[in-house]
Amino acid sequence: MTDSPTSPEPPHPLPTTNYRAFLIPAVGLLLVIGGFLLFGNLNNNLVYYLTTTEARQTRADFPDGRRFRLAGEVVPGTIESLSIGTSFIASDGSTRVTVRHEGDPPQLFQEGIEVVVEGSWDGFTT
Repeated sequence: MTDSPTSPEPPHPLPTTNYRAFLIPAVGLLLVIGGFLLFGNLNNNLVYYLTTTEARQTRADFPDGRRFRLAGEVVPGTIESLSIGTSFIASDGSTRVTVRHEGDPPQLFQEGIEVVVEGSWDGFTT
């Protein structure tokens, strides 16, 4: 009996699975989830600011304690140091609102600059 060299067995073929059928929906699902995580709660985190005129006009919509942002220019000659902070008047050119800030004012705070402050009405409005 003679030994003859045997030819190597051909490799087993891989199963013919259509990877695209799984890949495309998986990528689409990841994009949808990523988009929701990035932009889904964006409106809940946005806080728009009101001008001083808008704040006065919508005073009833913001009861005492409800926070909002107010934009205006610091009226020259109205900055006043208090024992607990600073008081000033903000204006949009037609309506004035008195603002009381507790704590030290920011270093660049001065008369005539535009400011956006966040706070709430405290029942006393001028």
